[in-house]
Amino acid sequence: MMSTVALKRSWSLDLDTATLYQLLKLRVEVFVVEQKCAYPELDGLDLQPETRHFWLEDDGEVISTLRLLEEHDDGVKSFRIGRLCTAAPLRGHGYTTRLLKAALAEVGSAPARLNAQTYLVDMYAKFGFKPDGAEFDDDGITHLPMRRG
Repeated sequence: MMSTVALKRSWSLDLDTATLYQLLKLRVEVFVVEQKCAYPELDGLDLQPETRHFWLEDDGEVISTLRLLEEHDDGVKSFRIGRLCTAAPLRGHGYTTRLLKAALAEVGSAPARLNAQTYLVDMYAKFGFKPDGAEFDDDGITHLPMRRG
């Protein structure tokens, strides 16, 4: 029987412990282990009340995730997309795109920012993101700040 990949979304405070653990585990597998970056993955932002988590689940297992932060610049609400990743063996099935579309639907017309790994700039450009600053090195990986709206 073929499994169905389900899109899930939760405010940080509504996440159950087991799901949060799976989200963090996947992010550590991709960003810390696979990309060989020792950095503070647990940055204190995952549990902020305005933080939203999006993920894809296949048979109860988290296979892809995205974190959406709410920011307030001079009283104007904007969003920051980050921690977008998919488990290595499951890439190439459009899961990242599915999560990005879901997050952008929630963002609506509000400004959204992200720091794109340079090789992903063209993918984000397809969703209306434009460069918004100079490239920078983050733990040995070149990133470009991008903005939409």
